Amino acid sequence: MNDTDYISIAALNQYAYCPHRCWRMFCAGEFADNSYTIEGTDLHQRVHTVGEGHREETWQVRAIWLKSERCKLIGKSDLIEATDGELYPVEYKRGHTGEWDNDELQVCAQALCLEEMTGQTITTGYIYYAHSHQRTKVEITAELRESAIATIQSVQNLLATGLMPKAVYSPRCKGCSLYSQCLPQAADKVGRYQEAN
Repeated sequence: MNDTDYISIAALNQYAYCPHRCWRMFCAGEFADNSYTIEGTDLHQRVHTVGEGHREETWQVRAIWLKSERCKLIGKSDLIEATDGELYPVEYKRGHTGEWDNDELQVCAQALCLEEMTGQTITTGYIYYAHSHQRTKVEITAELRESAIATIQSVQNLLATGLMPKAVYSPRCKGCSLYSQCLPQAADKVGRYQEAN
């Protein structure tokens, strides 16, 4: 088994945001930048400076690779911290607060990898929002774990079959850098026209 047989942790985030976007990125190899993706890339370039150290009583390590044999996941963490022996992942995101649940799934996937790599149970993680300079706590609950496992299975199926999910318009489309490639509103109108005729 080599690393190409593993699912990128980032693919889970993309799938939970929009299965069609995930297909375009990880099956079709399409990507386009917009102001949101450029800002996110810039943030992660600053965050992904490899290193470790202490900040007061908290041990920190940045930009390390996480991997799970059991879940077939791989990805680079933004930040792993430990306080009083408790490890937790911290995912950096642009913006003020998360509007969708895809960021929580990404943190949970990192926790699943950390658990397998360290043998510790990870009960919490955090999302740091750059615009507001606020951390949001993510409880790694049984329900979130089940959702992450289900999403892993959905991404595995997507990658194995290569079948393109339908583009469905939602409020999430407004910030999507691939909107002009899929044009979900136009596809919906064509579908309705075909059904009527």
